[in-house]
Amino acid sequence: MTLLTLGPEGTFSHELAARLDPDVRLRPTIASVFAGVAAGEGDGLVPLENSEAGSVGPTLDGLARHPVVITGECTIPVRHQLATLDPVRPLERLYAHPQTVEQCSARVEALGLPIIPTASNAASAIAARENPGTGALVSEGLAARHGLTILEREIQNSRTNQTRFVRISLEPAPAPSPCRASLLLDPEGDQAGLLARLLEPFAVRGLNLTRIESRPSRRGLGRYVFFLDGDCAPGWDEAVAEVAGLSRVKDLGRYGPMECA
Repeated sequence: MTLLTLGPEGTFSHELAARLDPDVRLRPTIASVFAGVAAGEGDGLVPLENSEAGSVGPTLDGLARHPVVITGECTIPVRHQLATLDPVRPLERLYAHPQTVEQCSARVEALGLPIIPTASNAASAIAARENPGTGALVSEGLAARHGLTILEREIQNSRTNQTRFVRISLEPAPAPSPCRASLLLDPEGDQAGLLARLLEPFAVRGLNLTRIESRPSRRGLGRYVFFLDGDCAPGWDEAVAEVAGLSRVKDLGRYGPMECA
């Protein structure tokens, strides 16, 4: 099946997608990946969260807006290099994706150079190639692909920097056992103790929630939706049914790890 993911060629998304599926179609934004999946053009592969920079906003927004479900996940190590076209010429500015800047914030702050945001790490490499006197925060593969020289290796804040990717589809996949489950909760009102009440059905059943993330509902300040991940175990369905009495619930799927080595 066709797998849509973020381009241009050489992004972490592209490299992982190419290991998962021979038919990869590149899209310019994460939002356009979701739109393509919703239109029936294939499955999608999108980054969901990073161990340093946290959740990826456009992916959370896409999960909220589109009729898609998560059907698999994969976590990969992420290493960033500081690269340039001309290693002799002093750097005047850096091209970098905002998530990459967060993952490399300590070194970026120390460099003290102006940052020009890009849509992807691949776009950063292309911009640095076309603009002498600039640098880019890119993968080793992108530096080689675009003829850039690496000035500093592995400048990410953490040596254990990782990004979790998920596969999105229009239809759910058979859930393995054990598996992870994801939900979107959209409370209808605002009341004291609401979040505690939403989480209590999972706690009293001993269900392990592995992630909770709030996101603006876009209905005004102080109104939020909540994304939950948990280990799907006996009692999960009962907990979700109880939560449904307090909030609108969107089932984002039950899924297991993908083979992505």
